[in-house]
Amino acid sequence: MITSKGRLIAISSAAILVLAACSTGTGGSPSAAAPSTAATEAASAPAGSPAAAALNAAYIPKDIVNQYFAAALDGANKAAGELGGKVEQSGPNEADAALQIPFITDAATKGVNAIIISADGKDEVAPALKEAMGKGIKVVGFDSSPAVGAYDVFVNQVDFSGVGVNLAEWACELAPDCTGEIAILSAAATATNQNEWIDLMKKTLTEDPKFAKLKLVDTVYGNDDATESTNQANALLSKHPDLKVIVAPTTVGILAAAQVVSGKKLQDSVKVTGLGFPHDMKPFVKDGTSPVYGLWSVPDLGYLATYVADLLVKGEITGAEGETFTVPSLNGGQPYTIGADGVVTLGPAFRFDETNVDTVYF
Repeated sequence: MITSKGRLIAISSAAILVLAACSTGTGGSPSAAAPSTAATEAASAPAGSPAAAALNAAYIPKDIVNQYFAAALDGANKAAGELGGKVEQSGPNEADAALQIPFITDAATKGVNAIIISADGKDEVAPALKEAMGKGIKVVGFDSSPAVGAYDVFVNQVDFSGVGVNLAEWACELAPDCTGEIAILSAAATATNQNEWIDLMKKTLTEDPKFAKLKLVDTVYGNDDATESTNQANALLSKHPDLKVIVAPTTVGILAAAQVVSGKKLQDSVKVTGLGFPHDMKPFVKDGTSPVYGLWSVPDLGYLATYVADLLVKGEITGAEGETFTVPSLNGGQPYTIGADGVVTLGPAFRFDETNVDTVYF
């Protein structure tokens, strides 16, 4: 789902304000915003009551070097500061479920009351998360979901089916007459979100006759590593000389692919699209390498995940389907509703192109 241009600019401006209020580094201090109603109630609640608990969360991203998760941490720190709690990051240097598990186990021994996690592998991390839940620790998944049953709430960044359609639409828009070979450069092969977006993109390409002349010739994985993603992009160009579009539903992959295509001066014949940061992709919109792509406000995603963790710790929600809650600074002040399998969605993806690339900075 793509917002109108007017709504896009308004929402993007809101995202800019979120970043402006956040620290710039992964370990930055929270903003000095006034505490929320929930935080005020927690401070005055009787000791030992659910509302008296202050959030003490472990933030475990897929890896701690990806700027995507640094941006989400900015939002998490902002929310924690407003709510009177704290968030501490730990995690592996590369996106690998086996490397992520010890950080989950370690967090559960440090007295945290919540874990906020983007899973490197939904099934691989599930046993450790379930063990933490058994100790009373609330688990909030975000970005990439742990297995159902291994979290209390999963905060989805966007409607997955919408992203699948978007990726197909953008590839069609960039391929001449919606015709020719396209390929996918993804993150890790075990990434829950990437795999679901790719499956829905494939379904869209197969079922909608509009895309009948697009041929998906390859899917490769850069593991959200800049060097590996660059190598995979180069390999795609060598293996498929008639390639028209590289679709990279990962901020690391789209930047690497765009740098490769632009560096080789192939943008007249090969385009790049997917999910990327506007500040990364702006030069490639300008030079014609990536005329259109999308994303959501990543700081807002971290903010919402942390807000949900706080509500769980305070006992104000349980993660049950149908529960509602309001985050004053998000969703236009309208309530969020928890759906099936404990999923709540931040909102729609934003489309970025030459009409707005100069107005957004996250």
